[in-house]
Amino acid sequence: MGLTSDVTLAVAAGSAVALFAATVWLWPRLARRGPRAVTGRIGLLLATQVALFASVGLAANQAFGFYAGWADLFGQEDDLGVVVDHAGGGGLEVLENERVAGAPGALPASGGRVQKVAVAGRTTDIATHAYVYLPPEYFQPRHRARTFPAAIVLTGYPGTARALVDKLHFPRTARELAAAGRMEPMILVMLRPTVAPPRDTECVDVPGGPQAESFFAKDLPEAVGAHYRVDPKPGRWGVIGDSTGGYCALKLAMHHPEVFGAGAGLSAYYKAPVDATTGDLYRGDERVRDRADLWWCLEHLPAPDTSLLVTSSKSGESNYKDTLEFVERVKAAPPTRISSIILERGGHNFNTWRREIPAALEWMSGRLAGA
Repeated sequence: MGLTSDVTLAVAAGSAVALFAATVWLWPRLARRGPRAVTGRIGLLLATQVALFASVGLAANQAFGFYAGWADLFGQEDDLGVVVDHAGGGGLEVLENERVAGAPGALPASGGRVQKVAVAGRTTDIATHAYVYLPPEYFQPRHRARTFPAAIVLTGYPGTARALVDKLHFPRTARELAAAGRMEPMILVMLRPTVAPPRDTECVDVPGGPQAESFFAKDLPEAVGAHYRVDPKPGRWGVIGDSTGGYCALKLAMHHPEVFGAGAGLSAYYKAPVDATTGDLYRGDERVRDRADLWWCLEHLPAPDTSLLVTSSKSGESNYKDTLEFVERVKAAPPTRISSIILERGGHNFNTWRREIPAALEWMSGRLAGA
């Protein structure tokens, strides 16, 4: 049974209920003195607590997509062991195809497709899995020569790429918005920023370590562009993410405006943390450390010609004050353009981001169309 399986959650919840009932039923017998009675009480209470916490943990993981499987949970992630054929020069291999949830009809031309792919960076040697959403128009004969704008979509840390499909509904939302004429049909490349699991690289080019920023800014667009009909014009790539992915999205757009015409940070922060999950990101290199601080970038680097979107909530988000300050600083630094979504209430969770994603995709489509 998989970590994210409904069966696993049902078994854990059922065990918790059964153990609770057993505790109530057997407690009179175990209320005596003596080693066996004491051991029985301790055993029942411990087993009930373990089952209860397991149920809560599994439910939280299903809701927020922290870990994709048991190997991911226990730090034994082996998802990178995929051989990628580089003969085509793109470093991308399609592994699976699936329908878009909620799409009408089974044909790609009517509902689009989600493809699981393996990507290997040509210059960074970083390999990872991603999900690529292709809109219905991509498969329609009248659009066979059409190219499409594209956006990288990033999870938080640790996050799972699958959560972007199943929990945050990016493909379904993009298809529905395009069908309603609210956004241009767009290719979405969905993955997590954790390209060297379990380490959190914060999309930094770590000196002597994973070149995460270069992978997202150079290798990934190159590999996707070599395999799919992505519009080659400058500024037709966007990047959007939540939490850690939101920080990465803003940083990538600010550092690489020649690639990304727009970057949207949902519940983003503005300076990379250094903690037990990141390790030493900078290794004494002040230039790398400064570039990971978006406040420093606003003050010391030329203002990039790109569009940024930030989101927060007046109640429930810890980045609210920082987000307002970030907006003011960017407003004073043309030609960078800044927009925001500020909710009255909303926590740092999937429910909040689902409320922001339709407007964010519509905003991004408009900015990429302008490019």
